[in-house]
Amino acid sequence: MAGVSRPLRVLVVDDDALVRAGLVMMLDGVHGLRVVGEAADGAEVAAAADALAPDVVLMDLRMPRVDGITATGRLRRRADPPEVIVLTTFDADEDILGALRAGASGFLLKDTPPARIVEAVRKVAAGEPILSPRVTRRLMERSAVQAGSLERARAALAVLSPREGEVVAAVARGGSNAEIAAELFMTVATVKAHVSNVLDKLGLDNRTQIALLAHDAGLA
Repeated sequence: MAGVSRPLRVLVVDDDALVRAGLVMMLDGVHGLRVVGEAADGAEVAAAADALAPDVVLMDLRMPRVDGITATGRLRRRADPPEVIVLTTFDADEDILGALRAGASGFLLKDTPPARIVEAVRKVAAGEPILSPRVTRRLMERSAVQAGSLERARAALAVLSPREGEVVAAVARGGSNAEIAAELFMTVATVKAHVSNVLDKLGLDNRTQIALLAHDAGLA
């Protein structure tokens, strides 16, 4: 989706009508973004995605019928899925990790400034994951990973080449493609190729899941 000239198409999913209205008003006034629709529950997301073909979905976490984690997982298993940013008031570890493992490319809290939400929409559409600073701290401060998870993560990463391993560690530190290219003396195109190869080898959906696996393996 990176490099498209048309406005980025955004679907807003939240069971609170006032929150939806506020997000729509904020995003529709931004150049290069267009809110194409709304949904009040995760149960409505699949049909909305079929009808509206969004590039990015802003997804609430707690909804009465189908929660945001379940809806995110269903979306991300589709062919050519939209990117998902979870936007919620909840930041428990299980919420954060559940959303990211389901395939969300971003996790922001609802007190995030509007400019940061706009930036997040643009970044995830361009393939760059984004987390709120508080969420990043929570992930960094997690207690030591259980031995079984550590071993599984390291075994998964063992299929990578040494250069791919370096790229994975850089992704886990939050580097953009340009930053990783400068750090590892590569071209941006080479970094993108390595990231694509890593995703294929590990069966992952996005860079955020690469970072999570790297954290589990103790690489960052």
